[in-house]
Amino acid sequence: MQDDFVANLRLLCSYYPSIAEVCRRLEINRAQFNRYLKGRYRPRHAAMRRLCAFFGVEEHELHLPHDDFRTLVQSGREPTEAASGIGVNWPDALLHRGGEDMARYLGCYFEYYHSMSRPGHLIRTLVCLEQRESGIVYQRTERMQTPANPRPCHNRYHGVAVKLADRIFLMDHETLNGYEVTQTVLFPSFRSQVSRLTGLKLGVADNSERMPCCVRVLYERLDEQMGLRQALAQCGLLALDDPSLNAELLAAVKNDVAPGEQHFRARHHGDA
Repeated sequence: MQDDFVANLRLLCSYYPSIAEVCRRLEINRAQFNRYLKGRYRPRHAAMRRLCAFFGVEEHELHLPHDDFRTLVQSGREPTEAASGIGVNWPDALLHRGGEDMARYLGCYFEYYHSMSRPGHLIRTLVCLEQRESGIVYQRTERMQTPANPRPCHNRYHGVAVKLADRIFLMDHETLNGYEVTQTVLFPSFRSQVSRLTGLKLGVADNSERMPCCVRVLYERLDEQMGLRQALAQCGLLALDDPSLNAELLAAVKNDVAPGEQHFRARHHGDA
């Protein structure tokens, strides 16, 4: 009898044109991957982490009952596009042009901004940028947990990033329900090592009001020693007096407007 892990893995692969395409993107041996699909072997720890990062799921989710997993992944949608695809036919020329100077920005970041749906709180999310043949793509993961619902839920956004005329543009869409598109514009870094990026983020509040909002945002590069599971566990809503938030970070994302200003402007990390 086919087990849930195998059925769930096959469902994720169904979002791609072929198994060969999945193996090519994962840089994994086709014969070995077929053994996973047939249930003969389970991926070891390192391989499992690669699978989870690639498909945008967590390890425990891959072992959910298949019906529950299908509901989690599809949320009523038919599998018409690759799970890690963008969902929009972005102009190739723009993506390749914008990816020429993005190599130094690849990697994972904590993203901070004032919650659009929970005033008085910051939200910390995990953003991972990587190079693909089509350009720079990324996954942004929100981890939400409340006292009323102690089991965390996750929202995942897939998007593209381009650097044009000394600004970094990111645009993504929410993948489970398809309810939101967000856009972020960041200042680049001119330091030898990219540690922090600041800019503005435009989206809608994740509540019944669905109010369009614009907030200041800060990206903080993760320590290379921190694993993705550990990083994701630190994501979620944060009180403004949380000890992990320092004064410089709070100043960078403060949504104030100077007297006489007619626009809501980004704050450069050098000005924070």
